[in-house]
This record gives sequence, C-alpha cells and structure tokens, in this order.
Amino acid sequence: MTNFEKIAKEIEKLDTSKMFQGDFLQTWEKDDDEIAATLKVADALRDLRERNISTKVFDSGLAVSIFRDNSTRTRFSFSSACNMLGLEIQDLDESKSQIAHGETVRETATMISFMADVIGIRDDMYIGKGDAYMREVIAAVKESHEDGILEQRPNLVDLQDDIDHPTQALADLNHIIHQYGGVENLKGKKIVMSWAYSPSYGKPLSVAQGIIGLMTRYGMDVVLAHPEGYEVMPEIEKIAKENAGKSGGSYSKTNDMKEAFKDADVIYCKSWAPFKAMEERTELYGNGDFKGIDRLEQELLKQNANHKDWACTEEMMKLTKDGKALYMHPLPADITGVSADEGEVDASVFDRYRNQLYKQASFKPYVIAAMIFLSKFKDPAKVLKELEARGTERRYTEK
Repeated sequence: MTNFEKIAKEIEKLDTSKMFQGDFLQTWEKDDDEIAATLKVADALRDLRERNISTKVFDSGLAVSIFRDNSTRTRFSFSSACNMLGLEIQDLDESKSQIAHGETVRETATMISFMADVIGIRDDMYIGKGDAYMREVIAAVKESHEDGILEQRPNLVDLQDDIDHPTQALADLNHIIHQYGGVENLKGKKIVMSWAYSPSYGKPLSVAQGIIGLMTRYGMDVVLAHPEGYEVMPEIEKIAKENAGKSGGSYSKTNDMKEAFKDADVIYCKSWAPFKAMEERTELYGNGDFKGIDRLEQELLKQNANHKDWACTEEMMKLTKDGKALYMHPLPADITGVSADEGEVDASVFDRYRNQLYKQASFKPYVIAAMIFLSKFKDPAKVLKELEARGTERRYTEK
C-alpha cells in the first residue's frame, strides 16, 4: 500500500460530515475527527503535488482574501492553497473599496460573493473584533444564499483572529507530528509556549493561545511561560486545562523561563502583548483616542524593555532535553543582531534551525487547502482518489 493509499483509507474512517459546506474558525470548535481529517487531507494534497499530479478541483471560481493586518506567510499560503485547488485570487483592499465610505459588513460580504467559493480573513488586531467580524460575514453570506441572491455561499477560512490562529496552529501541529513520526508519539512530549522580548508592541495573543488550545489535545505536557503581566485570555487557559484532562497530558504556566525550558522537547518562543493591554487598546481605538493609543504604546514598550532577558539564547537551549529541543516560530522573528538590536532569539539559534523553520512554514498552504477542500466535498477520500486516478500532470513533463 502506498503512502497516499494509506492516508486515503485513514480519511475514510473519519466523520467530516459537519465540515461540508461549513466554515473553519477556532480549532477548539472542531472535534478530533475534523482536526485529524484536516491534517490528513493536507498530507494527501501534498503527496499528489509532490508527484506532479494536479489537485485542481475547480475549473473556475474566486477566492477572496481580506487582510486587516500585515502578512507575508499567511497571505501567500492562502493564495497558494487556492491556486492549488484551481481558484483565482482577489484581495480586497478595504482602503480602495466602498467600505471607506460606510458600506456595511453585510453588504460588502454579499457583493464580493457572487462568484466566490471561499473567503479568507485575517483580523487579529483588536480584542472582541476579529472573530465577531468573521461571524458577521458568515451570517451575511448565509442569508444571501438562503434568500436566493447567491447561487452558492462561500465558505470562510479564519486566517487569524483576535483569539486563535487556526491555520498556524494546525500547520505547527502537522510539523511536530512529522518531526516525531506520528501523532501517537506526541503524548508525554513537553512543549513550551514562551513569551519573548520584542522591541515592538501590540503583537496578537492568538498564536500563543492557538498553541496551548491545540497541543493540549494530544497528551503533550504544555507549559505557558511569560513574565508577570503578560497573561493570555483566561477562557483559553480553561480550554487548555480541559483538553489536557481529557488527553492525559498536562497544562501549566510559570513566570520562570529557565524552569520552563528545562527538559523541553519543543520550544515555541514568541512575543505577544498583555491581554489587558490589548483590551485597553481596543477601547481606545473604539473611542478614537489616538493620543491614548500612543501613550499605551510607550508604556508597553517600556514594560517590554524590563524583560530583555526573556530570549531564546544558546544558554537557554542547553536547558532543553539533551540540548536539542525543536525550536519553532511563526516568523518573522525578531533576531538579535539581525532584525533587532535585541530580540526574541539569538542569531546562532535561528540559523541552526532555519531549515526546520522553513519546513514548519511549508505546512500552512496545505492546511489551508485542506480546510477549503473539506468544506466542498462530502466524501473527501473519494475525490482525492479520483484526482490520483485522473493523473493530470500539474507541470508538463518533457517526453
């Protein structure tokens, strides 16, 4: 049995019925079968592409992206995923649309959806806003479809919100699974989600929250490490604790970075802004208090500067299991002496793990493609096998 055949058989055993014509928001809203199916379909699509077999399941159609925050990896991952499935990409620049003139979310959602099959949104800057905006878009296109305005309703993929970063977290999980040779081998592995110093402020909490909310489902010993005052949302910690209880893993947190790193198998070291500060920024933004935002920024930069010792250094990595923990980062990292005078990670550490970091990033296009794929087909394994049997070459092969 080939690797592809094995993956297809595993997908057949999974219940993906609720994913058909559905949307992909937070990972904790998906059950174990749905998470497993997303990763398996991603692996199947990658297997086909690596064998030069076309994965185009659309002859035409539009994928609309809305990025309310800057992005490189996620933006190109979404474009790559949609192109791989045969969809054209249209990025909605809100500054050049009628949104700037007061067009409502519901109107915009319908207007961009006449021939759209998928909408990808990144909205992670303001607490209480991003997830709510995505759900409003979903409600609008559902209503327009039910009213006969849209001949089909596009499915939404959450490319990062104010609470979770599902495409990143799932790509990271797949990277770890491949690193350790199977999901069954994650049980008992210690993964540290650690805050790290950054010379900038206001980085979203959603990566850290996505990691503790997902990795606790697989029996891992998950440790959240940060200085006092850099707490994440308590409701996400509650999810992490509940997941750990069900999976046989553990969830803990500490304000001691060295203690966290001790005997760790995986180190995920990244800066984020304090939850309470992000709440305050959202309130200031809502009130149009830009002087207050400037004041808050200076306060947070000063607060960050008190914790420059929170960095992934060579000395810290020596504390990990055999001094060889897998280092992870969603990129771009603040690299000391390269992209920052002082930052999240030593240049020597980053350089040693550079190829692994690129491999980590390479899983994201396939994860996004899998999310779209599962929203479009009732029997994903059947369609995957048909793509292999069809055998259309993606790239012309010289005879």
